[in-house]
Amino acid sequence: MLASKALAEPSSHTAPQRLPMTQAEVRAQFEVNSTSVLLALSGPQNRLLGELARQSGADVSLRGNVIHLCGEPDEVRVVQRFLSDAATLLGKGFEIGTDDVARSLRGLRNDPEASLTEVLDEVIVVTQRRRPIVPKTPGQRRYVRTIRTHDLTFGIGPAGTGKTYLAMAKAASALMAKKVKRIILTRPAVEAGEKLGFLPGDLAEKVNPYLRPLYDALHDMIDYERVEQMRARGQIEVAPLAFMRGRTLNDSFVILDEAQNATSEQMRMFLTRLGFGAKAVVTGDVTQSDLPSGARSGLREAWQLLRDLEGIGFCTFTEADVVRHPLVQKIIVAYERLDRELAKAAPEPEPNRDEERTRAAARGALRRARVKLRHEGETEGVEETPETGSEDDETPTDPGQA
Repeated sequence: MLASKALAEPSSHTAPQRLPMTQAEVRAQFEVNSTSVLLALSGPQNRLLGELARQSGADVSLRGNVIHLCGEPDEVRVVQRFLSDAATLLGKGFEIGTDDVARSLRGLRNDPEASLTEVLDEVIVVTQRRRPIVPKTPGQRRYVRTIRTHDLTFGIGPAGTGKTYLAMAKAASALMAKKVKRIILTRPAVEAGEKLGFLPGDLAEKVNPYLRPLYDALHDMIDYERVEQMRARGQIEVAPLAFMRGRTLNDSFVILDEAQNATSEQMRMFLTRLGFGAKAVVTGDVTQSDLPSGARSGLREAWQLLRDLEGIGFCTFTEADVVRHPLVQKIIVAYERLDRELAKAAPEPEPNRDEERTRAAARGALRRARVKLRHEGETEGVEETPETGSEDDETPTDPGQA
């Protein structure tokens, strides 16, 4: 993880210099003149350089204060960009670990214009006692930038992309800097595919299991005692989405998490709660809805209705933005492939089938009503209504044919 940590010496390195290349590969070298930067860049027992070689597929070796590279041209260029930007970051007091290598290379491959030094513009400082929170991918940096410049932001993407955590960091930072008066965290109280029945305890104890992920993120940024003090003063409020009706949220930073489980009506209600000086972030994954079958997802509907409105920001994440265990990215890709295959194999809808059934039922009911009236001797007052069905469905009007 990138985190603030002072080093003894400033960064001093030269630009990468190319050596003669062969037909199958390219060679390059990167010289580092600062001993402290070189030690941090290579890592304990050269583990960081070893991870860099493993993730890139290029040969990476250290001789003296020069890092030698050999491999495919594209991979060598990515490694050069990584080394140049990483040396600059280390010289400014940041720390880079082996866990950051894979994500950094993935971000550099996805965006040829990206630079690791861009993360300095989106560092989130909550308190001086905690390390800064740094977006890891280009998608996360775009997300943080959108939250800063928009009053309403939608973060939509798979699990593990940092949607809720980064929104929580921005909210906590704004509260500690007194840019807002309170944080309001909310999410729909919907079970994930199973019914838990009646839960014991008072209202707070009943809804606490649904809101536990929000508390976990908050406690990771602010001391537990400080959080409890702010909750007691009303500066931090965590509540189910259903409790937002009828409120006007002024000077607040509001986060709606797991928005894919909000119905269309709930989403409309939430979005109209914003007051003056308020900022809202809506996060969710449209592929993981726990709503009953047939219910409209408020997040998906809002995405379709509001994405072209000025002043509202939408950020979508992909598997490249996943910052959890490396297996999570592979799992997401596998499920997305399954969803595409199921969508292709699904039969074409037949929109007229229900309509035909309704018409047939109406014709049958009308026939039965006519027969009943005839038997009761009240046919004189009944007006014959023409029908549009087939000839077999029409009821003969001659009593002798009935």
